[in-house]
Amino acid sequence: MAADHNTGASADASADRVNLIVIFGGQSAEHDVSCVTATHVLRAVDQTRYRVTPIGIDRDGHWHLATAAQQALEAGPDQLPARLEAVGDSLSPTPMLASAVSAGPVVVMPLLHGPLGEDGTVQGLLELMDVPYVGSGVLGSAVGMDKAMAKEVLGFHGITQARWVSLREHEVTPSQLADVAGSLGLPLFVKPSNMGSSVGVSKAATIEELQAAVEFALGYDEWVVIEEAINGREIEVAVLGNLDPVASAPGEVVPGKEFYDYEDKYVDDSAELLIPAPLTGEQTSEVQRLAVDVYRALRCEGLARVDFFFEDPASGGRGFLINEVNTMPGFTPISMYPKMWQHSGLSYPALVDKLIDLAIERHHRRRRNTKH
Repeated sequence: MAADHNTGASADASADRVNLIVIFGGQSAEHDVSCVTATHVLRAVDQTRYRVTPIGIDRDGHWHLATAAQQALEAGPDQLPARLEAVGDSLSPTPMLASAVSAGPVVVMPLLHGPLGEDGTVQGLLELMDVPYVGSGVLGSAVGMDKAMAKEVLGFHGITQARWVSLREHEVTPSQLADVAGSLGLPLFVKPSNMGSSVGVSKAATIEELQAAVEFALGYDEWVVIEEAINGREIEVAVLGNLDPVASAPGEVVPGKEFYDYEDKYVDDSAELLIPAPLTGEQTSEVQRLAVDVYRALRCEGLARVDFFFEDPASGGRGFLINEVNTMPGFTPISMYPKMWQHSGLSYPALVDKLIDLAIERHHRRRRNTKH
C-alpha cells in the first residue's frame, strides 16, 4: 500500500526529499498525548524520503520551531525522548510554515488531538496556505470532533447509535436534567461534545451525579452530550483512504476500569486490547462495512478510528452501535489505530508513508476544483 523504504538512497536522491512538517502539542487537554504521538511518528519516518521539521504548539498557543527535537532526530531516531517538548524558537505560524514550504515540496502532518488542532482550525490555516496535509479536511475534522453534530449526521444516514441528547451550557437546569434522566434512564454517560481521549467523560448513576458530571464536562466545552449507558463490548476499526477507504481488522478494548477512560488509554496501560476482535466472520465484515459508511458520511479522508459498541443480538441486543469517530487517533505504542493496521499487514513506517501519499493525492484532487 505504500512505497518501500529505500535505505540505500543516494545523496542526490536525498536532495529531492519531501519536507515533512510535523505539528504537535496544542492547547487542548490532549497536549501530552500529542507530544507522545509525535515522538513515535518521528521515530518511524524514513529520513531518506523526508526532511523533517518538527513544530510544537505550547499550551498557551505559541508556535515553536522545536530545535531540540530536530537535533535529536538528526542524531538518530533512538535519540528522541519518550515525549517531545513543544519548545524552541518562537515564531508566528504563518512565517514559520511559509519558510518550510519555500524549501521545496511539503506535506504537513498535524498530530494534534482535540480542539484547536483536530477540529478543522489548523486544517483551515493549511488550506489557506495551499499545502497538503495528513487527515480529514476542514468539514470532516470539524464534524468528527463535535460529537453532537456527528451524531446528527449519522442519525440522518440511519446508522444505529445509543439514545442521546445534547445540551448547551445555558440550557442546563435541574429540571432539564431530570427530564433527560427520565427519558434516557440511569445510569448515563456525560461527555464534552468537543473533546477526545475520554477527557471530561463521567458515568452518572443518580441525578446528583448527573449534575456533577455535566458541570465537569462543561469545563471542557459549552456543549455536552448525554448518552444512555450501553452494556456492550467496545469494538474499534481503523479506516484508511480518500475516495476508496478501506477498513482494518477490528480490535476490541476490554477496559481495565468501569469504562475506557484517559488513564486506561494512556497512563495505566491496564486495558486489554484484542486484535483481531473475537467476532464471527459475518460480524467482522459487518463492522468493517459500517466503519467505512461512517467514514464517508462524516466526509473523513486520510485516516480515522471508528468506535462501536456491540450488543449481542442473540441476547436481544441491537448489534453494532456507533460510538464516535476520531479523525486524528493516537499513535502511541499502545494506541489501537497503528496496532490494527500492523495486524492487517501494514507496518508503522509504511502506514506513515501511506498517510503522506494520501495527503498529496487529496491536495492535488481538491485543487483541481478550487483553482480556475
